[in-house]
This record gives sequence, structure tokens and C-alpha cells, in this order.
Amino acid sequence: MRISCGARQNVHTQPTDTLWNKDFAYTGGIPFNATTPSFITPPLKTLRYFPLSEGPNNCYNINRVPKGRYSVRIFFGLVAKPTIDNVPLFDISVEGTQISSLKSGWTSHDEQAFAEAVLFLTDGTASICFHSTGHGDPAIISIEILQVDENLYDFGAQRGQGIILRTVTRLTCGTGKHKFDQDYNGDHWGGDRFWNAISTFSLESDQERSTEESIKHTSLSPNYYPQGLYQSAIVGTDKQPDLEYIMDVDPNKNYSVWLHFAEIDSSVREAGQRVFDILINGDTVFQSVDIVKLSGDRYAALVLNTTIAVSGRTLTITLQPKEGNIAIINAIEVFEIIGVESGTSRDEVRALQSLKKSLALPLRFGWNGDPCVPQQHPWSGIDCQYNATSNAWVIDGLGLANQGLRGFLPEDISKLQHLQSINLSGNSIQGSIPSSLGSVTTMQILDLSYNFFNGSIPESMGQLTSLKRLNLNGNALSGRVPAALGGRLLHGASFNFTDNSGLCGIPGLPTCGRHLSVGAKVGIGLGVCIAFLLLVMFSVCWWKRRQNILRAQQIAAREAPYAKARTQFSRDIQMTIHNNHGFARTASENGPSLLS
Repeated sequence: MRISCGARQNVHTQPTDTLWNKDFAYTGGIPFNATTPSFITPPLKTLRYFPLSEGPNNCYNINRVPKGRYSVRIFFGLVAKPTIDNVPLFDISVEGTQISSLKSGWTSHDEQAFAEAVLFLTDGTASICFHSTGHGDPAIISIEILQVDENLYDFGAQRGQGIILRTVTRLTCGTGKHKFDQDYNGDHWGGDRFWNAISTFSLESDQERSTEESIKHTSLSPNYYPQGLYQSAIVGTDKQPDLEYIMDVDPNKNYSVWLHFAEIDSSVREAGQRVFDILINGDTVFQSVDIVKLSGDRYAALVLNTTIAVSGRTLTITLQPKEGNIAIINAIEVFEIIGVESGTSRDEVRALQSLKKSLALPLRFGWNGDPCVPQQHPWSGIDCQYNATSNAWVIDGLGLANQGLRGFLPEDISKLQHLQSINLSGNSIQGSIPSSLGSVTTMQILDLSYNFFNGSIPESMGQLTSLKRLNLNGNALSGRVPAALGGRLLHGASFNFTDNSGLCGIPGLPTCGRHLSVGAKVGIGLGVCIAFLLLVMFSVCWWKRRQNILRAQQIAAREAPYAKARTQFSRDIQMTIHNNHGFARTASENGPSLLS
């Protein structure tokens, strides 16, 4: 995979039609137009740079990387903006191990325009981080992650997943043309190595040789060196038969040196005609090297490898002839051997990430990559300690006082099981104190003063038997201080609970009222809830009964006129009957009755 940093679309570059993926997987930074410092830099027009205001540590985190051995290369660039320091100096790490530190003047050396390393990636990810050193903003043009042969550069017992080979130099001798493996039509399982051309080690002390003859035994597993690498060479002269190459290195490091030979001089026709010793920093590392004899033929490749411990600042490779008067060499590779740093415990990394989110930690903190490694660039506000038992780094201190933090403390903070001190004073953190803090039994200093914590102090805090100083002053805490916590005062601990108007229960604080146990409080709460539910049920029943009564009254009221009319009619009939009887008697007396 190749990434064109800052690009919004995939890019293809000529003459090889190489695909560069659009920018992704970065933790921050700003995309911008690029100025390439070297002609070997890929012809890409954008970069991503990381201002210090966005934090000192920024990364590209690429997921779903198959397990294997990889060549990782990062090209640096210059921001095309006159107001920005155009020559930044910064450090680069891969998987938590620092592999490179840019030096002044890097823009004037082609082989310093990039950093490259060969390493194993085993956890399905590739984390490539850039660390500000205060000298300009890191600016990255491209990132390459190229899978190579599992046994590439197998240099012996030390080789393994715990070793990184950082490219210090890679030279193709006797030619003035810089080339990549891709230019040589090299096999991709060797990576896409850059070969810096060198035509002489010392003017008038050596000379060039070249051939168009085919070279045997090249492009073989596991290193897959291209044939073209062996078709040019530097040879000594009769005046100066020795060949000597001197290079600057970092002191007190181990280096893996790879030397490439092929007998391409037509004057040498058989074994024994050119024999030489090879010395590094004055010590003989290979005696009586006969290329034709060791490679099996003329025009056949020979590769020699050795590991050297260098205490000074220079590495000198010397070829001293024993037969044939002059020596020859085709190519040189030098790698720094770097031990992979052990990372931070994954549980503790997740806890810090949870803390970063819950406190809305500003970008300026730069909590990206691994918290503790590389050791030169730990996260701001944390202290790390190496745990030999787990072979991992752990967090033993958290210091984020007076940083304007907001949010709350997550329960996950208890996963920082090796914490000895926490200082979060002078912020605006709200919510309750996590009860899980009581499980961090290594805690000696806890300062949460001058925040906005509320609620009660968890009973679990009494389990912090190593606690020597506890500052909870200047918050909004209430309730009784746990008795076990108060008992720590008898063991010389220093506690400060002032400016919490609701706290009580230890000398110096108000006396608490009648104290209810947790069970009693729960019982009371349940009783209140049940009483409330019963009250609601009785209210509903009363309301429904009342509604039924009112409905009946309304019906009766509507029927009242009709009923009254019927009653009056019955009374009228009765009165009429009564009166008619009276009339009948009168009529019998007075005459016949009149019927109608």
C-alpha cells in the first residue's frame, strides 16, 4: 500500500504508473500543497503537516494489515507556504519504536529525504507516528507499506520479530544514476529499495567498471537483488590498491553490513587472480575473499554479511588486496539494528483512551500512538513504568492539573491498576467520584480538588490502604465520609475535605444526623415507591367511581321532565274520577246524567 498524504483522490505517477491511495487513517494534521526536497521524492503535489498546536504526537493508523515482514518508507516534504518553517526536524516511530530522527541539512541529501525500515507487523495494524521536537512542523508527502519476503535480510540468530532494520545507507557503486528496485525491474518481494549512486570513494584513488554481461545468482530468495546492481563496480588502482569507504553513524549502536560483489573485470579470468581482506573499523571481518571461487564463476553475484558494534561516530569499510593488486566492490548496504520496544499494556491503553474521550482532552495533548513508547515521546501528563512481569509498560502517574478539563471521570479509570498518583486538581470535572477507584490499591496520592464533583464519597475508597494524601476540597460533595477512609488519618495520612458544605462525619467536619444504612435507604425508597403506586391506584378507582355517579345523575336529570309529566297526568285522572262521582250523585238528584 502506498498513501499520497493530503490527496483527496487516488493518484497514479509515471513512468511506472504507480498507484498512490488517497489520504486516510491520520489522527490529525492539515493537508496542503507540497514542495519536494529531492528529485527521488515521488512526484506528488500534496502533503499533510502537523502543527504543534494539534499536539506533539500524530500518527497514521492503518488497520487490516496481514501478518508478515514489511518494508516501511516515509518521504518527507516542505510545506509550500512562506510563513511556515520549511525545514522541519522531527522524529519518526513505527509500532512504538523510534526509527529515525531528522538532522539539519537533510534536504540536501537524497538518501535523507526519507526514512525506511524493515520489520515484522504482527497485530493486524501499522502505526506510523511523527513526533515534534520544537523545530518546525512534521510534513509528510507519502507513506509506503510494502510486504516483503519473510526471511529478507536474515542476518543470523538476532533476526526475528523483536528486531527492526533501519536503512542507514544503500549504495550502488561505479555509476552516477540513482535507481529504485522498480527501475531495475526488481522483484516486489525484495521491496522497492532505493540505491544511491556513488561513482568514487576518493577522487583519483579508484575507478569505475561496468558490463552488459548477464549476472548469475541474482534476484534469488529471500533478498531478490536485481541483476543491474552487479553490472557496475568501483575498483582500486595500481597507485591506490586499497578501497576505503567512510560513513557517519550514530555511536554505540549495532549495524548489519551487507557487501555485494561480482567479478565483472575482464582481466580476471579464474579463481586466485583477485583475493582481498575486508576490514571494518580496522578489524578484519572477512579474510582472503576470492569472488570467483566463492560465487562459483565470473559474472556471478556474491553477498557477504556481518554485524558490527560501533562505539564511535564513523564506520569505515576497507578492502585490502592480497593477490591481484586491486580490490572491487559493486554495492553496499548498512542497517542499524534496533530492538523493538515493548508497548503499553492494552488494558491500560484502552483506559487512557476512555479517559481522553470522557474528559474531551484537547488536541494539544497529542494523545496518539502508544502512551509510553517511544520512550523519547511519552504522552503529556502521564508517567510510565516498565513491568518486567508482563513485559509491558504501565501507567503509574496521571498529572493533568489546571488544564481546563471538563466532562467526567469514567469507571474505566480503574483499569489503570498500577496508578500511584492522580492529580486532576483545578479543572471543571463534574459528576460523581467513580466507585471503581477503590480497586486501585496501589494509589498513594489522589488530588481531585477544585473541581465540580458531587454526590457522596464512595465507600470503596476505604479500600485504598496505601493512600497517603487525599485532596477532595473545593467540590460539591455531600454525605458521610466513609469510616474506613477516616481511619486512615490515624496512620499519618493527610486528607483535605474542606469547601464541601455537605460532607460530615469526621473531626473538622459537621456532625452527621441520624445515619441510615444503605439497606435502610433502599427499603425506604421501595416503601415510598409502593405507597405512591397505591395512592395512584386508589385515586384512579375514586375518579372512576365519581365519574359513574356523575354520569348517572346526568341521565336522571335528562329524564326528569318526562317522569314529572306522567305523574301529573295520573293525578289528573284520579281527580277527574273523583269529581265525576260527585257529579253523578248530583245528577241523580237533579236529573239524568250527561255522558259524552
